[in-house]
Amino acid sequence: MPDATAFHGLAAGGWQQMEFTRFRDGIEICTLQAGHPQVALLRYAPGARAPRHRHSGLECVLVLEGSQSDENGHYTVGSLVMNPPGSEHSVWSEDGCVVLIHWATPVEFLEPA
Repeated sequence: MPDATAFHGLAAGGWQQMEFTRFRDGIEICTLQAGHPQVALLRYAPGARAPRHRHSGLECVLVLEGSQSDENGHYTVGSLVMNPPGSEHSVWSEDGCVVLIHWATPVEFLEPA
């Protein structure tokens, strides 16, 4: 059985010491677990937006800093959002944010970046 991986202090800002790379315009990623399921940190610059996309599997998002919005609501620090398989949305952050995200399966983008 593989060993567990632990990331300590993420909710207290521990993510600030981690290395991020470009994911999309205005959005950076720090992959914690590659493959599927995939677990990552996403850092949105103020005003950044992810275009409309569909989830074929469960997506879980925990807001660690700032706030994030989609067509269903506005999510602040500590919010946990669970988007079920088959759901579609676009995502944006007016002031910037950092989220911990889990994708059970790959995301299908429905709009260009």
